[in-house]
Amino acid sequence: MKQSNLSFILKYLKKYRFLLFFSSILSLIFSLLILLIPYLVGLVIDLLIGLNLVNMNQVIMYCIIIASISVVASISQYLSEIINNKICFFITKDLRNDLNSKIHRLPLKYLDNQPIGDVVNRIINDVETISDGLIMGFNQLFSSIVTIITCLIIMFIMNYLIALVVFILTPLSLLIARFISKSTYSLFMKQSTIKANQTGFINEMITNEKIIQLFDMKKEISDKSLNLNNKIEKVGTKAIFFSSLVNPSTRFINAMIYASVAFVGALICIGSNPIKIGTLSSLLFYVNHYAKPFNEITGIISELQNSFASTSRVRELLSQEEEEPSNENELINVKGQIELEHVYFSYSKEIKLIEDFSLKIKPGTKVAIVGPTGCGKTTLINLLMRFYDPIKGVIKVDKSNIRDVSKKSLRDNYGMVLQDTWLKEGTIKDNVKIGKENASDEEVIDVLKKSHCINFVSQMESGINTVIKEDGEGLSQGQKQLLCVSRIMLTRPPLLILDEATSSIDTRTEMKIQEAFNLLMEGRTCFIVAHRLSTIKNADLILVMDNGNIIEVGNHNQLMKKEGFYYNLYNSQ
Repeated sequence: MKQSNLSFILKYLKKYRFLLFFSSILSLIFSLLILLIPYLVGLVIDLLIGLNLVNMNQVIMYCIIIASISVVASISQYLSEIINNKICFFITKDLRNDLNSKIHRLPLKYLDNQPIGDVVNRIINDVETISDGLIMGFNQLFSSIVTIITCLIIMFIMNYLIALVVFILTPLSLLIARFISKSTYSLFMKQSTIKANQTGFINEMITNEKIIQLFDMKKEISDKSLNLNNKIEKVGTKAIFFSSLVNPSTRFINAMIYASVAFVGALICIGSNPIKIGTLSSLLFYVNHYAKPFNEITGIISELQNSFASTSRVRELLSQEEEEPSNENELINVKGQIELEHVYFSYSKEIKLIEDFSLKIKPGTKVAIVGPTGCGKTTLINLLMRFYDPIKGVIKVDKSNIRDVSKKSLRDNYGMVLQDTWLKEGTIKDNVKIGKENASDEEVIDVLKKSHCINFVSQMESGINTVIKEDGEGLSQGQKQLLCVSRIMLTRPPLLILDEATSSIDTRTEMKIQEAFNLLMEGRTCFIVAHRLSTIKNADLILVMDNGNIIEVGNHNQLMKKEGFYYNLYNSQ
């Protein structure tokens, strides 16, 4: 899994390989210059404690060289960090763009069955975690490897016995780090999942705060929130505890290595073939430099484990099976004939819904769909719009199988007003023009008058240029629904779907809107989903549905004469 995660990140890094190359060169320069300083310090020490008269000019020259090297190394490190941050931001942007694009290509079935908070968490928090952990760690890993290899080479050149002691003891710290890291990955994976659940929970609670206060659910919600926080605390504490063992454990091993080098060095100094004090000091410096990368690598293991867990979650979303690519054929000059031939559909294999459903609608027919909750009304709309495809059977528009035309051209021919409204952040005008971006201000004002929006829009500070917040915050539910109605009136599509389109509008305004709808529906094939049966009395055809099948067909008068399911449903209202 980790190898796959690493390959996944490297694929994104490949695009910025030149920036990564320059960053690596700067890191190499920094590492090599820093490693030159201990050698020069050793020479200065030997000059100062030498038996001969101290040459201060030479000492000052070495000090100036050391200071110059430090300045150049610092500049190299600074430039490397800037480039690393740029790479980090670029990859974060690429990942989020890919995730956003992926969501638009996923079948609605996936999004309907996935908590919104979990998807949001993957795009925001998980991508941020990948950026902070893995990407920033690559450059640090490179500079650490350079430091380790260079230190080893220098130590072997200066004194192979001391270098051998360091080389033999070093694997101990690596073994400890590897042993602990195996335990932390699963914990960080579990922590990411709980955080996603918490994000979804918070999103749900904030969205439905009115319901919480209405039913006085504050204690229940607080208890659930506390439970989630306790889970995060429990798992997070374990993950951080185990990962935090790595750094002190490796530091202890490195301290043992340092002490061993000091002891062996002291024995060599008093032996038959002694080394200079300055050389021993340089070697001790190199031991510290050699050990430091191991401490740095193990120090970021907790972040790396967390990042790998987040990478798995992002990869899982990006690897989801996409919708089948739609045919590129265009659906043009639509007259409005709709046919459903032996259609079968269900959301799950266990629960059957629509079975062997057949229907033929002539152009210009006003079709009302009624029935109890869960009978399949909205499902039928989803199939007509190709939000879902039938398991078996064919749906045709003007004798063209909707699978043989592009989804865009199919949906361009439909105008749809739902019970659930959606408005984006922007002006009133921009929201109305979503379906027809080249519409003039005069056209927008005209449809606002027809939809009875002009009264409240004209009272706003900037009229149609008034900026509203996301989801129309500040507007009533009825006002938002009226704006969605005006949006469809502007596009004037050949096919209409009205799914409880006036559910949030007062009775008086609804009557006026119905007049506007009658003008809009004239000559167009319309599907009207309604619970208030009084609103669909004038429909040309009423489909009465139950358990996914049509049980009665006819107009209002015909169905009332039958005194069947529709008759009872109508009288109950």
